[in-house]
Amino acid sequence: QVQLVESGGGLVQAGGSLRLSCAASGRTFSSYAMGWFRQVSEKEREFVAAINNSGGSTYYTDSVKGRFTISRDNVKNTVYLQMNSLKPEDTAVYYCAARSKSIVVVTTQYDYDYWGQGTQVTVSS
Repeated sequence: QVQLVESGGGLVQAGGSLRLSCAASGRTFSSYAMGWFRQVSEKEREFVAAINNSGGSTYYTDSVKGRFTISRDNVKNTVYLQMNSLKPEDTAVYYCAARSKSIVVVTTQYDYDYWGQGTQVTVSS
């Protein structure tokens, strides 16, 4: 069982930056593919970014390419999402997710095994 705890959300003006962190429990973090998703109200959860277990491969949804960067520290058991040039349409609850024993990037929410509780990001115009 893996527990994921997100932090770093908050209120920021358009054009600003935030860095989200997701700390994972357990001793097998380096075998997990990780991802970030976001959800607005009752809309379907949307893929944002993903990283494979080693950190050597990443993937982003088109709307965040060039603005967001996903990274991970397998010593600290933490995955990050650096968000720059934020826009009001980035406002959402952001969730991190983990897929066990995966060496590839995973972009579909249904392929993830564990989820964090979410952290709110609000971008004001």
